[in-house]
Amino acid sequence: MAKKIGLFYGTQTGKTESVAEIIRDEFGGDVVTLNDISQTEAADFDEYEYLIIGCPTWNIGELQSDWEGFFPELDEIDFSGKVVAYFGTGDQLGYGENFQDAIGIIEEKISQRGGKTVGYWSTEGYDFEASKALKNGKFVGLAIDEDNQSDLTNERVKAWVTQLKTEFGL
Repeated sequence: MAKKIGLFYGTQTGKTESVAEIIRDEFGGDVVTLNDISQTEAADFDEYEYLIIGCPTWNIGELQSDWEGFFPELDEIDFSGKVVAYFGTGDQLGYGENFQDAIGIIEEKISQRGGKTVGYWSTEGYDFEASKALKNGKFVGLAIDEDNQSDLTNERVKAWVTQLKTEFGL
């Protein structure tokens, strides 16, 4: 039986949802199920062994509003045994001091709850000052900048999904 992946995302402007759809399509078939976090319950995470979490960084280093509302519920979820990848959308030039902070905030919480992070992504090709999403010199997940580097989105997603297929053991 094929492994199912739950992709949970929040979106304000539609950019993160669009990237979620590109990721789903790149995996192919019906491997990835999209879940809008605004319509998600904590129990929905139980259905999947593999998770992809998508969140834009909003304002100055904040979670997108639907993720902000759901964030306390993460304390009720046991992520032990779950393999989790992250992707974020953000503006590295306009908000270079907190680029991709949202995925760093969520990754820290899910890791504390037992989730195993995969899908680390190089900072090469980005221009930013600081990020809560950095661990050991890499982003905790795929960093997308639709505002300044939309021409690189498909290429980055393709490379990241190839990496995830290996890390998820697909």
